[in-house]
Amino acid sequence: MLYARPEAKSGGHGIGWTEITPYSLKLREGWEEVAVSIADPGGTEIDTRFKNESEGEVKIILAPVLRFANVEEGENPTIEELVPITNLILGFAPEVLGQPVNEEQIKSMEKDTRNGLTHYNYEISNEAHWLISATVWKKRVYLCAIKASGRQWRTAQQKLRDTASSFTVLK
Repeated sequence: MLYARPEAKSGGHGIGWTEITPYSLKLREGWEEVAVSIADPGGTEIDTRFKNESEGEVKIILAPVLRFANVEEGENPTIEELVPITNLILGFAPEVLGQPVNEEQIKSMEKDTRNGLTHYNYEISNEAHWLISATVWKKRVYLCAIKASGRQWRTAQQKLRDTASSFTVLK
């Protein structure tokens, strides 16, 4: 199943927000979209969430780049121009993971390119197992965070990796 953010979906409120370019990711049968509430931790920046009882949870976070830098009108910085790979996860960990992350919990940090955009990719293990993929487009940080319990990770690890690597902005 390919989820693509509907163009008519509302969102993008607050200082530093810009038009939301649609993104997509691949989910398998059994994943269901879950309502997002502004009362959720990070709720104002969570664009959508999905859940699968046997595989885990996915949330897409959209944040203004103004969290990292003062970007002038007309500029469209890349993720690499905004923030080093280590700093991005350190900055987002408290709201994404619910706590700060330390170096021992970061199992890998890698870069790749999808649809012409550099993505920072992380594998983190704390109480849960996390796969996080982030990129920047048009003054917005697009972040896909996948969470799985130990049991879910053992049975669905490759499926979750495939979902994380399918996340892309449809520019």
